[in-house]
Amino acid sequence: MLTEGALASDFTLDDDSGKPVSLSDYRGRTVVLYFYPRDDTPGCTKEACGFRDAYGSFVDKGAVVIGVSADTSASHARFKAKYGLQFVLLSDPGHGTLDAYGAWGEKSMYGKKFLGVIRSTVVIGPDGVIRNVFPKVKPEGHAEEILAAI
Repeated sequence: MLTEGALASDFTLDDDSGKPVSLSDYRGRTVVLYFYPRDDTPGCTKEACGFRDAYGSFVDKGAVVIGVSADTSASHARFKAKYGLQFVLLSDPGHGTLDAYGAWGEKSMYGKKFLGVIRSTVVIGPDGVIRNVFPKVKPEGHAEEILAAI
């Protein structure tokens, strides 16, 4: 379980263009790291578009927004293009980063249990320390909730 005040684990994942990106690339800036189940699904689209619509406010606060899911870089590229997303989407098909950040685990839908991405967000300060942890978030209004916290 992640704890506020702990040092965020560094990672390197491919972005939506297939280029490797590390968390440490953003040292010195506030990072909003949000984990979501799947590109182009209703809840994930709503959440991503919320971050898109509030993106200027995040930039004004000196923050970067990074989305992470198990989808491929190609899927991320299509998702970004379709909805005009301005922020980086990272691909974690092996679930290593998702697991390290507590965003991979057992879920339940229609009475069936399965493993998947748990929608959650972590705000990391410029010093690499976890400032806020938002477990099991709701897509609606989540960007505004994060803006209020940073």
